[in-house]
This record gives sequence, C-alpha cells and structure tokens, in this order.
Amino acid sequence: MKKSNTGSFLAALLCTLLSTGGIAAQCNVAPSLQASDADWQGWGNGYANTRHVPNGIASTDLENLRLRWAFGFEGTGSVVGNPVVHGNTLFIGVDSGVVHALDADTGCVYWTFKADSGVRTAPAYGVVQNEPKLFFGDNNAQLYSVDARTGAQHWKVEVEAHPSARLTGSPQFFRIDDEAIPDRLMVPVSSGEEGIAAVPTYNCCTFRGSVVSLDAASGEIIWQSYTINTPAEATGENTSGPSGGAIWSAPTLDLANRLMYVTTGDAYSAPADKGTDALIAMNLLSGEHLWISQGTPDDIWTVVCMTPRATEECGPDQDYGSPAMLVPQEDGTTLLAGQKSGIVRAFDQQSGEVERATALVENTTEFGGKIIWGGASDGTRAYFGLGSGGIAGVDVATGNIDWFTPIEPSAERSRNIGHDGPLTVSSDLVLSGGWDGMFRILAVSTGELLWQFDTVRTFETVNGVEAKGGSMGAAGPIVSGKRLFVPTGYVGVKSGMQGNALLMFSP
Repeated sequence: MKKSNTGSFLAALLCTLLSTGGIAAQCNVAPSLQASDADWQGWGNGYANTRHVPNGIASTDLENLRLRWAFGFEGTGSVVGNPVVHGNTLFIGVDSGVVHALDADTGCVYWTFKADSGVRTAPAYGVVQNEPKLFFGDNNAQLYSVDARTGAQHWKVEVEAHPSARLTGSPQFFRIDDEAIPDRLMVPVSSGEEGIAAVPTYNCCTFRGSVVSLDAASGEIIWQSYTINTPAEATGENTSGPSGGAIWSAPTLDLANRLMYVTTGDAYSAPADKGTDALIAMNLLSGEHLWISQGTPDDIWTVVCMTPRATEECGPDQDYGSPAMLVPQEDGTTLLAGQKSGIVRAFDQQSGEVERATALVENTTEFGGKIIWGGASDGTRAYFGLGSGGIAGVDVATGNIDWFTPIEPSAERSRNIGHDGPLTVSSDLVLSGGWDGMFRILAVSTGELLWQFDTVRTFETVNGVEAKGGSMGAAGPIVSGKRLFVPTGYVGVKSGMQGNALLMFSP
C-alpha cells in the first residue's frame, strides 16, 4: 500500500480514536480529490466499461495481501452500490439511501448524504465549472448532484415520471468542449414494473426504458431517448403494451465517434418490441437510434411468470443485465456484450451486425441468469462469471474459450451457487466475488485459483458499526493502485446471504 500523506495519517489517528460505540470515525481533514492514475471511474472504470486496471494488484502482491480495514453500513442487508475512487477518496451508496465519502487508506468518513430512497448506482465524478461534483441516482428515479468535497446538494432532478421507474445503472459524466452545453450526464432508466405486474389488478404494462441526457451544471434535461419508440396502448382488459426494455446498467461511451451503447432488459407485455433484450447504438449528442441488435425476441417476462398464473407467452427472462464493453485491439476496437442467456457476442460498431457469438453454457434457451452483472476485459481476453457456477476466459479476437474454471461452493453453502457479480481484471489477475461469500482471485492466463478469502464472518470495523459479509452480487470488487475494495452482502432474487461490509485489502 502506498504511504499515506500527513493528512491521511491524521485521519487514521482520528479514525482510531473515534471508532468505538457505533460512532462514525470522522476524518479531520478535507478529502483529497487530486486525480491520479489509481482512480476508479464510475461502474466500469471508464467509458468503455471494461473494469480493467493495468497496473493494480498483481500476482506478486498476493503473498502479502491482507485485510487492512472493514467498514459497516447501517440499516442494510445488501451492499448494492459499486464503489468508486477519486484521489484518495472512496464514494459508495447503499440501499438505505446513504452515500458515503471515505478515506481510501483508512476508512474514516469525510461526509455522508441521505437520498430520498435507496442508492444502487455507482457515483460519477466530474468537475463542473471548476467545482468537483458527484452524481448518483436513487430508486425514485431521481438524480442528484452534490459537492464532492462536502456532500452538500447542488440539485436533484426526477428523470422519469413513471411510478415504477428507478435508477440502477450508473450515470456517465463527460465533457465536450466545443458544445454549447459542454458538461453532460447520460442517465439510464430502469423499472420495478416487473414485480408490480404480479398484482392481479395491475394494468400490465406501460414502462419504457430510456436514456436521459442532462446538463451537468443545472440538471436541466436536454433530451430523453426511449428504448421502445412506441408508447404503450391498451391491448385488452387490464393489459397494455409494448413495454419493458429497462436499462439496468451503465451506458458505454465512444466519445471520439460521438457514439453510445446501451443494453436493455426483457419485455413486460405483448407485443415484445425489438428494443427489448437488445444492444442499442445511439448518437451521443441527440439520442437518435443508429441500430438495434436484439438477442432474444419475444421474451415477455414479469414476476407473474414465477406464479401459478404464468402463461405460455412467458419468455426465458434473458435480459442484458450488464453493459457492453469497448475492448481495444491492434486493428481497432471490439464491441462485446454478455447476455443472461450465457452468450457473449462481438458486434460491428457501425452496423450492429453480430460478428461472432460464444456460448458459455450448453443450454442458451432456458431461463436466464447466466451472465448477470457483467464481465471484464484486459484486451486479450474477456472474463465472465456465470450464475450457474464457474468463470470463463474468452479470447477477444476469436471468441474461443481459452479456459473455464468450474467453482463449487462448500457443502454447507451448496445452495449458494454462482458468480453473478461483476468481475474485475487487475494486472495478471481476475477478481470475483461469489454467491457463496468467497472472494476469489484467478490467473488471467489459465484461470487457476490463486487466492481466496471467506467474507462470511463478522468484522471489527473502523466506524464501530457491526458488520458481516455475505453473498456477493450486484456490487463487484474494484482496484485503486495497490488497494483492493470488496463490497460483501447481497440478497438479490436468489435469497443470498445478507451482509453490510466494505473490505479493504492491500499488500
């Protein structure tokens, strides 16, 4: 771990003095927001969403890798927000609605902010009009802008009025100097209507996923582009459509070519629009659809499909739950996306044509849940965890599976199968949190298991809040320099093991 500066030393001292009796350990210095090569930006560590850290934790560090501190989140049984790091400050939101700004070296608290509802998005950091800002969304489809130094709210905007709308995918902040509105946000919108549709009297369904472009300075909405172009209309007694196409994950941006790619969820009602279970390319500045590539047609699915009222039209629930990745290659860039069917596809960026498809499971037509929160890529391979168990390394250039490592949970956790959460690739290592609560590190070249840590335990925390680890799902590990941050505890839809801890490891 790199040496702390004087401010970090004082913060650590105060952390030791105050981390008793459930009192949050407050830092006594202002957060350091000086940009560095160790920053982890947004959900996917950059606009390409590859979750790649070229010079982070490496195999040579594993012998000395140790847990340095744990932080406990109050009022939650799931850690749903992916952390980000800027300068020496870590930002993370949780489903209690609290957003924390912590010292990345010590875990002391710079500030906390309470949103109106749960925060699942990874925050986006940006400097707007010379002021450092943090942007994040909540389960009421509201986007917030706060001062990254103090947590003071700048503005709050509802980006979608549909009563079931929520924000789960992380916003992207970017700047284009020659535009009249240079500082912009791209905000993906998802929905809870899949669940509400189980109510017999509910008019199913009317929600459409969208991307909302905002002026980062004022919060003013510039445009909104829907994944389904046609608004829902009545199709029968207590039924409407088309609907669905929620965007669960962060947009992928190609600033040089003014392009944006979003992945979408299933349809909620008939007719199933082509914008569902799809990868959509949009003009970055206008939101105009350039092409749509649908992975699974006619995939109509709500929670009703898990009840005795399920109908024959219920689909296999094969959302794209994770973002596309823009993977640099010697001869250009490869656009990759993994679907819940277990298929990884490479697309032509300009046309959306599928150039190759790799099945990571034998049966790609059954109920989804194979590739859920996403993979990572170092340019040579793309790495994907499977909800059915195991991790695969796929050659980016050919689509061939270089290796597959089956991973079974221990006997006492045999029901907790799978690696649903997002992976991270750091130097020569693949990092993954398992549904069984085990955090694992594999070799990128062979998939060999090199190191693991059981997070299902009680931790003494730097802030004095009782904390334990559990299943790992929506939030994945991140790496900042030689610091490794692991959120643990996620219930999800598979009755995972509860937990409320953030762990920091370093050599």
